[in-house]
Amino acid sequence: MKGHVIISHGLESSPDATKATALSKIAESLGWSQERPDYRVWDNDFSRSRLGDVHGRIARLHDLASQVRGPLVLAGSSMGAFVSARVSLVLPVIGLFLMAPPTQLEGFDIRLEAARVPTRIVHGWDDELIPAMEVARWAAERRDTTVFVNDSHRLAAHVEFCAEEFGRLLKTLA
Repeated sequence: MKGHVIISHGLESSPDATKATALSKIAESLGWSQERPDYRVWDNDFSRSRLGDVHGRIARLHDLASQVRGPLVLAGSSMGAFVSARVSLVLPVIGLFLMAPPTQLEGFDIRLEAARVPTRIVHGWDDELIPAMEVARWAAERRDTTVFVNDSHRLAAHVEFCAEEFGRLLKTLA
C-alpha cells in the first residue's frame, strides 16, 4: 500500500454517500488503503448546535488518524472537509482533499485552518452555503490547487470529477 486515506462525509450524509464512495474507489485503484468513518451519531447531537457535535467529530477523526502508521491523506466534503483540515494541524498528513470546505462554521469561533501540505480543493460556484469567493480567498493565501465548478454545495453533478481530482492528488503524493 502507498498509504492510507480517511474520507469524511458531510453533515446530513453518510460514509456510503456518492462522493465518499467514489473517492474510496479511486484510492483503492491507486493502491491506497482507505476508510470512511460514520459521523452520524455526532451529526445528530443537536444539544451543542444545529451543526451537531463538531468537536466530537474532530475527536473521532483524530482518534482514527492517530492510529495510522505510514503516509496519511485526509479527505472530506463540507463538514468532513472542515474536520479533516482541523485534524491536519495536529497530526502528520501528507495531503488534503477538501470538497466544499466551510471557511467558518456558524456559531463557532474557529475558522478553517489546515496544515501546509499539498492540498486540492473542489468547490461549486453556486454553493448556496459557502460563498465561492470566501474559499477562493482562503485557498489563494495558501496557494492551494483549487477548481471551481458550475455546481451547488453538494457537488452532485461533479461526483466523478471530484474522484478524478482526488486521484490526481494521490498520484502526486505516491
